[in-house]
Amino acid sequence: DEPLTVGIDGGYVHDRDGDNRKAGWFEVIVGKSMQNGGESKRFGFVANYDKKPKRRLFEMLKAQGLQFNQDITFLSDGGETVRNLQLYMSPQAEHILDWFHVTMRITVMKQMAKGLPSNEQFEDIDIEKNLERVKWYLWHGNVFRALQVLDDIQEDIYLYEYEEEAPTDKRVKKLDKAVDEFIIYIKNNQELIPNYRDRYFYGDTISTAFVESTVNEVVSRLWQKNSRCVGQNRAHTRCYKSGLKH
Repeated sequence: DEPLTVGIDGGYVHDRDGDNRKAGWFEVIVGKSMQNGGESKRFGFVANYDKKPKRRLFEMLKAQGLQFNQDITFLSDGGETVRNLQLYMSPQAEHILDWFHVTMRITVMKQMAKGLPSNEQFEDIDIEKNLERVKWYLWHGNVFRALQVLDDIQEDIYLYEYEEEAPTDKRVKKLDKAVDEFIIYIKNNQELIPNYRDRYFYGDTISTAFVESTVNEVVSRLWQKNSRCVGQNRAHTRCYKSGLKH
């Protein structure tokens, strides 16, 4: 059988419980499977509503032609819900953290770093440059060095935080939080980080970009014409039908 590539991503939809428009949000898991030379197929379901989401995903992929010992590559954003689902699927599966989501987080942090207060005391500190180094190390699959540089960045931010005016500067605290969350994100997904440069060189998929349009389309279908929210039950049914029919 031809190798199967599966991209999984999540989106949030405003919940509705009867006439209650303040029921919060729920997560919709959406994905697309592709085979070399074959057509792509989509699937989707509401993770919190489905009591057996792992079995649901397995049944969907099996209905789309998944064989037990088939080579399969899963790509995801590294979120806990999606990560737990993909690790359950196949003994032959290769699990990859989506490069797009990694670089997106780094780009946001670089924008935050540009807005830090200027001070001659910190003229030798270049957080943007260090974030670019983190990106380079991750691109080459060197998680150990990437985490070391992230620790250095935290030390630099620590100096900002204890400068006279910085403790009241929300920009510093916001960046500190973002870096801390990114370190946790990388540590939680370090086993899913390959050498992206090598994969890209050999033409292997490194991003779930091919799933993004599906996420947007399926999630938009869940929004009623006259309402900006939809119940989980109806959303789950629509996701399931959309996945199997397309």
